Amino acid sequence: MQHYFAPTPSVPSRTREIQARLRGRVWTFVTDRGVFSRAGIDRGTRLLIEAMRIEPADRVLDVGCGYGPIGLVAAHLAPRGRVVLVDVNERAVELAARNARRLGFRRVEVYQGDGIEPVRGRSFDVVAMNPPIRAGKAVLRRLLRGAREVLRPGGRLYLVARTAQGAKTLAAEIAQTVGPVREVQRAAGYRVYEAVRENGQA
Repeated sequence: MQHYFAPTPSVPSRTREIQARLRGRVWTFVTDRGVFSRAGIDRGTRLLIEAMRIEPADRVLDVGCGYGPIGLVAAHLAPRGRVVLVDVNERAVELAARNARRLGFRRVEVYQGDGIEPVRGRSFDVVAMNPPIRAGKAVLRRLLRGAREVLRPGGRLYLVARTAQGAKTLAAEIAQTVGPVREVQRAAGYRVYEAVRENGQA
């Protein structure tokens, strides 16, 4: 079985539309086979979206964007900011760009690439991710190091994880890699963490 974090999905394309109420607004997204949670917004992503704090002028990076719900809601919350969505899955990238156009967001960029590679050297106020836990600890650690690299000092990382899949252990890893961490939401077996990039974090 091929994972949704493979660069090129092997399953044939079959697009569909889904709707979801997020941050007080009804959203319509185009999804497809071969991308994460194509049938509807998963509980972890929904919890993250409702918990993340996005200011109107924030620069936001959505790592592993899928078809775009986290990043596009962030674009709605940051009308004077800029949002960048990145995913290794080429089909997800096409969908995210399509959804951004359908929703009329102009201050949004979408790139295919692994982790932060497409935006290395840039700086963000917020990094948000629902990471691929099944990809393994090495991948998660690399994603956290990347988040630290592109976050400005004082910038915020938002990450969601299943409690049963080691969320508490992951929180300790986040604290060690990025900076002080706190749980900002918990429901339905998921936890959302916020970490703040410290000035002196190496």
